[in-house]
Amino acid sequence: MTTSDKDEPQFFLTAPAPCPYLAERLERKVFTYLVGPYSIEKNTVLTQSGFRRSQNIAYRPVCDGCNACVSVRIVVKDFIQDKTMKRIIKKNRELVGQVCPPKATAEQYLLFKHYLEIRHDDGGMSKMTFQDYQMMVEDTEVETSLIEYRRKPSNGEDDKAGLLAGALTDKVEDGLSMVYSFFSPEEKRSSLGVFMILDHIERAKRLGLPYVYLGYWVKGARKMNYKSHYHPQEHLTSRGWKLTKE
Repeated sequence: MTTSDKDEPQFFLTAPAPCPYLAERLERKVFTYLVGPYSIEKNTVLTQSGFRRSQNIAYRPVCDGCNACVSVRIVVKDFIQDKTMKRIIKKNRELVGQVCPPKATAEQYLLFKHYLEIRHDDGGMSKMTFQDYQMMVEDTEVETSLIEYRRKPSNGEDDKAGLLAGALTDKVEDGLSMVYSFFSPEEKRSSLGVFMILDHIERAKRLGLPYVYLGYWVKGARKMNYKSHYHPQEHLTSRGWKLTKE
């Protein structure tokens, strides 16, 4: 990537704030803006460097005395489903994912809001308005999409089935990066969160992309345990991406 000095990203540091994953810890983040003619290229380089995207901002933790947040990516070509994953795929065989442009809809927002109320009511996102959600989906200059998951219409019906899950997903040079996903809490037995990750692995495989980026994993953080179930996976270390058995 060749850019002028004007296009070189500028990085900023947030003030300390309570850590959302580890009690009695403070977090700080370094961030930059993904704007301008090289936003797509920047998003690839920063994703490969352990950054995550939120709207038009790329960020990563830089906490004093702590490196618990580990960037994780699944190695697509060597991934093998275990028995539980195969059951989940079979259970959701009537589910279809449609790649949609990054355009927020009322249907998406209602499901997103319901998901947060049931699963993450104590989180900072639980108070998001439709305008907030719209910015999360649409305020970006990178290559992104909203994948909507619905059941196949039965008996020749033409009506579109209700939305069951959604995944805001970036396409970068070497993979798919799952920015945020949500699903119907009433479909707990369907394991839709797992299904969406498995579906992204298959999508990356069809696109010839080597990785699916899952964001950060924190050892001991219950809400992030699921990320350790997909192997082989690589963790970003001080010496680059390394295969792990975690």
